[in-house]
Amino acid sequence: MDRTAIVIAENLSQFEQDIALLKLNGKPLIRHVVDVVGVLVNEIVVVTDTSGREQEYEEIVGGEVKFVTNPDVETGALTGAVAGFEAAQGKHSVLLSADMPFVSPDVIDLFFELCQGKTAVIPRWPDEQIEPLQAVFHTKSALEAAHMALEEGKLDLQSMIDNLGGVRYVSTLVVQELSPELKTFFKVKGPVDLKLAETIAKPRRTKHINHR
Repeated sequence: MDRTAIVIAENLSQFEQDIALLKLNGKPLIRHVVDVVGVLVNEIVVVTDTSGREQEYEEIVGGEVKFVTNPDVETGALTGAVAGFEAAQGKHSVLLSADMPFVSPDVIDLFFELCQGKTAVIPRWPDEQIEPLQAVFHTKSALEAAHMALEEGKLDLQSMIDNLGGVRYVSTLVVQELSPELKTFFKVKGPVDLKLAETIAKPRRTKHINHR
């Protein structure tokens, strides 16, 4: 098994509603993510924060999706990634968030290809900020680096990445060629973002030019 998708679906209930379950074009956000990556990977692992939520998600995504519960959800993003890496069977794993409905299959596929011989492929903005929740990692190396960070008392994904050698960074300028307007990074944080997502999802009208 070569490719795993780890979908982080925890800490998404800040607005009295589970953001992963908000519907875009009649389909829950988490289903958008799972449907996109399902054709690119050998397995999907969804990380949740409670067993109850796990059952709710399973009814939505179904199929062969594997679910794991992170008991340390309040401690930071890193523990969720660790839970996913521990459950992953693939040589390489992409970390994703369940609130990113426009994740680009072309971008993810490219990152998997670029990760051969590297410990990670991570998108990076011109100001040096990175997008770890749309990055591909060598699963075993990332898990070891994550455990090192936890032993140091660090709970963020950047600390895991700092422990990795051989990381390949990909400019968002390159990503933009595959994902116009960088929609792949769009995150729904609440109702306002959902409205914007509905606008983004609408097909653009093309003007008909009369050549007569």
